[in-house]
Amino acid sequence: MRTLWQHCHAATMTDGRYSVIEDAAIVTSAGLIEWIGPRADVPPVAADRVVDLGGAWVTPGLIDCHTHAVFGGNRSGEFEQRLQGVSYAEIAAQGGGIASTVRATRAASEDALFVSARQRVQALMRDGVTTIEIKSGYGLDLESERKMLRVARRLGEELPVTVRSTCLAAHALPPEYVGRADDYIAHICDEMLPALSAEGLVDAVDAFCEHLAFSPAQVERLFIKARELGLPVKLHAEQLSSLHGSSLAARYQALSADHLEFMTEEDAIAMAQSGTVAVLLPGAFYFLRETQLPPMDALRRHGVKIALASDLNPGTSPGLSLRLMLNMGCTCFRMTPEEALAGVTVHAATALGLDTSHGSLEVGKVADFIAWQIERPADLSYWLGGDLPKRVVRLGHEISN
Repeated sequence: MRTLWQHCHAATMTDGRYSVIEDAAIVTSAGLIEWIGPRADVPPVAADRVVDLGGAWVTPGLIDCHTHAVFGGNRSGEFEQRLQGVSYAEIAAQGGGIASTVRATRAASEDALFVSARQRVQALMRDGVTTIEIKSGYGLDLESERKMLRVARRLGEELPVTVRSTCLAAHALPPEYVGRADDYIAHICDEMLPALSAEGLVDAVDAFCEHLAFSPAQVERLFIKARELGLPVKLHAEQLSSLHGSSLAARYQALSADHLEFMTEEDAIAMAQSGTVAVLLPGAFYFLRETQLPPMDALRRHGVKIALASDLNPGTSPGLSLRLMLNMGCTCFRMTPEEALAGVTVHAATALGLDTSHGSLEVGKVADFIAWQIERPADLSYWLGGDLPKRVVRLGHEISN
């Protein structure tokens, strides 16, 4: 079906800018954008349907390019404990922290994980998210990681949202491998990744490069195996300290390096040269009361593409609103509303390896877009929470909000 969408303004987000088309029209067919431009220039096409968007502002569908949406259990009790003065070390000694999420995730059935994750993903979708990345990393053994990744695939099959699944088995040391990090990395490389990749469950490979997780040398072993399997890589890097993980990611042409509060200018130069996207996660920055800002000036100076994401997870960023992250990106990281919107559209698409098909309103890309009843694009970063009136179009078809 060919549809003509008109009576709107379009922030196309090409080249990371608003790239506004006033009084725009969009022609969609077979799930793709067939034409976009000023309404006065619409070509003489035979549309099966004409839709009046009522003067809305149209943006690409929002992309949440870093989430941990599949997990078992709940850590709100730990949040309360921390606010009452209990330290992270004390919580960990009580069996809390990521270990508690691993236990709960391992114990949960696949169906139970699906039901809880579906609720969280639907919350993000109500904010205009049409594409999402979901990481594993709370199973830390083959069967549990497989279970998480199967849930991610199922979410993409049963919900009107595009899901990219990332294997984050190198998230933390499982209890079976305490004191044997090298052995666990070998297990991931020799058994877990080959099996999960062969089953078609993995779109990318991620790791947590930090003193409390895995060293750059250990991460590099994982990256080498991912390359052998033909899988792109990503990396949690420079969140708590500077290990130059982002430069390591750049050497392996990583899709993205994420967090980056402690990255250096040399890291930014390396990422710019490789095209690796900087994914900033203001939810975790806020939730942990962090004070070390990512080096925004260096990222801008060297032309590194900057994305934003929710980092939805039970421990450090229980964020269910990507639009709230737009505001946090502006208020916490001093981004402009234009940069923030690019961070959840065109640059987020690049961070997922989807830059040729998603993230901007261009001919040939998928027809995922949102028609917002707002006065200007900056409103998406301005309003704190709430459900802004909108119409959501995915693959050229309007879906219920």
